[in-house]
Amino acid sequence: MGRPDKAARAAISQRRADAIDMRLAGVDWLTLARRLAADPAINSDRVAYPQGYGIDRYRKGQEPPNDTQLIQAACKDVREALKERRSELEEKTEDLREVENARLDRLFFVAYRQAVKDGNLAAIDRALRIMERRARLLGLDRPVKTEVTGADGGAIEITNTALDELEALIGISEEAARGSQ
Repeated sequence: MGRPDKAARAAISQRRADAIDMRLAGVDWLTLARRLAADPAINSDRVAYPQGYGIDRYRKGQEPPNDTQLIQAACKDVREALKERRSELEEKTEDLREVENARLDRLFFVAYRQAVKDGNLAAIDRALRIMERRARLLGLDRPVKTEVTGADGGAIEITNTALDELEALIGISEEAARGSQ
């Protein structure tokens, strides 16, 4: 099967948007999948959803997908839609980062000129603040190294805990919380 045409891609995009909307509304996976199925025999609305799940089988007159296959298709749709949205958001974020960087360039030019030409201490401070902001914006600063240690700077002892020990600790914590109320 080749790449879907423009109309089919638009219908798939709409199906994915509908899937996310239903999922956000709390609709369970099977209900969502049946609502977006292509075959009216399994579609909960008894209509053929455009570019719905199992569209190829429906067109060929084959058996519709089973519940597991429908759920898998719905999960894949939601994952793909979220991935597309994340990608779009990352592109918009990068565009905004470029705009902010250009603004910082303009501000830095003014502050730098005053700092160098006039030796203006306030302009030097301003230029440094702009440089710090640019470093944060572009991720130029090295991350701060943090080391977690035990008492007196010693090593932290890590042990495995059995489930019953963990449940006992939770019980003690819950009792202590109730006692402090």
